[in-house]
Amino acid sequence: MTHTRPKILISACLLGEQVRYDGKDKLLNDDRIANWLQQSILVAICPEVSGGLSTPRAPAELQSRIEPQQVITINNADVTDAFKKGARQALELCISNDIKLAILTEGSPSCGSSNINDGQFRHRKIPGEGLTTKLLRENNITVFSHLEIDRAERYYQTLLN
Repeated sequence: MTHTRPKILISACLLGEQVRYDGKDKLLNDDRIANWLQQSILVAICPEVSGGLSTPRAPAELQSRIEPQQVITINNADVTDAFKKGARQALELCISNDIKLAILTEGSPSCGSSNINDGQFRHRKIPGEGLTTKLLRENNITVFSHLEIDRAERYYQTLLN
């Protein structure tokens, strides 16, 4: 019987996909990421694009850290439903691939794991988590930011045992 290596969910922009709101990527040049990609253990998603938003798109920020949370664009459009749909699709990917670990883009209203923008479009960070991170964590999936690859790698090693 062959034992398959556990998979890791990762923000698509970190792999060089131009899916960010500004139409750019946030390519993460890291040998571990390249190695995991070569081993076919990374499962990429952009929750915002999966939720139906275009690239490029107007910047959006979480407006409230209390329920119900809303995601509003700089043009005052409510894109909460698209963000929630993308979060659900990320969770479904984790469930269908038995994923227990995610590496997501820090600061994003979807993927932020320890900080997000303050909701005022001032490029000011506050403690918080994006909607996708929140949903994954509520379902026992460990989320690290792209700034925590060392911690993510150590956690991944525990999944191998």
